[in-house]
Amino acid sequence: MTIRSLLLATSIALPLLLGATPAAHAATATSTTAQTKYPIVLVHGFMGFKEILGVDYFYQVPDDLRKNGAKVYVAAVSQVNSSEVRGEQLLKQMQQWAAADGVTKFNLIGHSQGGPTARYVAGVAPQLVASITTVASPARMTASDADNSVNDLINNYSQLTSGFGSFVAWISGQSKLPQDVDAIKNFADEVNAFATRFPLGVPSTYCGLDGKEYEGGIYFYSVTGNKPKTNAWDLSDAAMLEGATPSDGVIAVCSAHFGKVLRDDYPWNHIDEMNHIFGLLGKGAPDPVAFYRTQANRLKLKGL
Repeated sequence: MTIRSLLLATSIALPLLLGATPAAHAATATSTTAQTKYPIVLVHGFMGFKEILGVDYFYQVPDDLRKNGAKVYVAAVSQVNSSEVRGEQLLKQMQQWAAADGVTKFNLIGHSQGGPTARYVAGVAPQLVASITTVASPARMTASDADNSVNDLINNYSQLTSGFGSFVAWISGQSKLPQDVDAIKNFADEVNAFATRFPLGVPSTYCGLDGKEYEGGIYFYSVTGNKPKTNAWDLSDAAMLEGATPSDGVIAVCSAHFGKVLRDDYPWNHIDEMNHIFGLLGKGAPDPVAFYRTQANRLKLKGL
């Protein structure tokens, strides 16, 4: 296994390997900045998790959103599996939340593979989706996009990838979630098939900026980082790929264009985008937690 692939797998799931102060999930709202009409659902990416030992995948984000008035659900889907399987898992959870709490629609925010996972739900159950915001999620990919750390990890070390995914599922209390590395060995092909099968919000061409903000009764937004190396103290930097194509170290900037592109030049890498490792960022970089709060406010102002 290449050192970079090992570091990528480790940095994505690093919070489960380190101790941290548990998040305070019973946050009391102190403002209404993020008080959307419909609840927010956070959807983790490949090798991700809902929370481990009190540490959120979206580090400090759920708590901050709740303090600012939002109702927040955090999804738990397979760490290593197709976006369709993950999407079905997400849909089932949304249906359960809707039935239990009388919710009619949700605002979905997905990081990395969490984006296609959310888009699956919008495709098969659009009545449940008010908006989708993708964070460094691929909407279209080229062959060069597939030549990155995730592709290396999946295709060259499938047994280890599957085993690590099962470990993350177990330690996060989700051991029953199925792991299937074979389902994503052709991840770029799956992404492009999704663009055809679920075209809402997807630009007409790779790197296009003509993805629609509002289509089929759903609002679509996207952001991504473009700086693979951000902090010498951040372990995840060593796993990020720097190449001729602008990227966050894992997902190409062009690949992440979806819906209304709010910004595609945040000085974040793929791990910074969910505020890990434990909020360690580059000097002067914007706070990712503030982004999620601002996006919730944007959705609120849209009546969502």
